[in-house]
Amino acid sequence: MKIVIQRVTKASVTINQSIKSSISKGYLILLGIGCEDGQEDIDWLTHKIVNLRIFEDEKGVMNKSILEVKGDILVVSQFTLMASYKKGNRPSWIKAAPHSLSIPLYEEFCKKLSELLGKEVQTGEFGADMKVELLNDGPVTICMDTKNKE
Repeated sequence: MKIVIQRVTKASVTINQSIKSSISKGYLILLGIGCEDGQEDIDWLTHKIVNLRIFEDEKGVMNKSILEVKGDILVVSQFTLMASYKKGNRPSWIKAAPHSLSIPLYEEFCKKLSELLGKEVQTGEFGADMKVELLNDGPVTICMDTKNKE
């Protein structure tokens, strides 16, 4: 699994000119699921996300987690994070998991993240043409890959 976490002051997903989800202070997470991903990836990544200390404390130092600031999370499926671009100029999506695997893993990821966060995680709509808006805070943007944990 690959993710891009963006610390935001607000973010939303619009589908067919209608807002599906929106959050205030928290994380917008773009999630890419690969063919070899599973429960171990979900467990490692969700624990890492809720404990990541990238919110400022009273001294202005990034030292607080999303749990401590009671932030929100919006998760958007993003198969293009799995792009293979080594040959030519047109990306290949061969490393992205098929819907039969990625939809259940996406749902489990959001469920586990909601449990750890202690409130419902907002989502986009899997496979939809989404318009994502955000106000990046900082900006703070972090990429994680469960196949490269070090």
